[in-house]
Formats: sequence, C-alpha cells, structure tokens
Amino acid sequence: MAVRRFLCLVTMLFAFATLNPGSLRSAQAGDSIYGTVVAVKSPTLLTLDYGRSSRNIRLVGVEVPRALQISKAAESFVSRLTLNRKARLRFYYRDRNGVMVGRLQTDDREVGLKDVGLELVRAGLLQRHKGFDYTYKELSAAELEARRGRRGLWSPGR
Repeated sequence: MAVRRFLCLVTMLFAFATLNPGSLRSAQAGDSIYGTVVAVKSPTLLTLDYGRSSRNIRLVGVEVPRALQISKAAESFVSRLTLNRKARLRFYYRDRNGVMVGRLQTDDREVGLKDVGLELVRAGLLQRHKGFDYTYKELSAAELEARRGRRGLWSPGR
C-alpha cells in the first residue's frame, strides 16, 4: 500500500512539473525562453510573452547612448525587428530589479534568425557595454564594423 501511495505521489508531481515546469525551479543561466515580443519599452527593454506569463527582458552587453535621436531610432529599429514576432531569450541572469537579462534572437520567417543586440550594435544604434562581449567577440566586431562604416553613433555628424 505504501508503494502504491508513493507511486501515486511521484506521478502527481511529474504531472504538475510537466504542466508548470517553471514552478519547481526558477530560470538558470543558459536556459532559453521562447515566446512572442509583445512590447518594446526602450531599445534594450522588451516584454516577452511565453504562454504562461510575460516578462520584461533586457538585452545583455549593450548600452543605450545618451543622444535622444539615436535612442528613438534604436527603439524604432527594435520594434520593426521584434514586435509581435517570435523570439528566444538565452537567459544570463536577473538584474537587481528582477528583470531577466540575456541575448534575444528573433525566430521569424520574415526577418529570419537575428541576434537583436548584435544587430543594434552593427547598425551603430547602440554601443557595446565596456568590458563585455559575446564568447566569440561578435559585439566587438559589430561595433568596429559600425565605426568603420560610420553608421549611427559613429557617423561624421556626431
């Protein structure tokens, strides 16, 4: 009888975890969350709806410049690339306000697979956070490309 109760309990816990996997543990570094971007609050702060809930997410490793015109252009760029599109967040950590921070990649037929932070840096609309880079130095390469191409922040009029 005890074995039967134990098996019943294990089955119920498994079913609960399957229906609500986030309830047994919080997101860990390296986890991925797949959903739809439903709001762009700033060039680096978006809202990702992943079915059970929605969360504010922040792009890792990039900074918004102080220039208002570039900031507005960056927000518009992010909106065109992500708003109401499928995306995947590769979770790094939570900031002091509990916002999930990570790499956001679009996963949409129309725009294809794109790393949002990388595309913003490549377009010269954001800059790489000093002292941070992706594993293969992609952000540094994108920033150098934008500087050499004199795009956005790096254009002659700035």
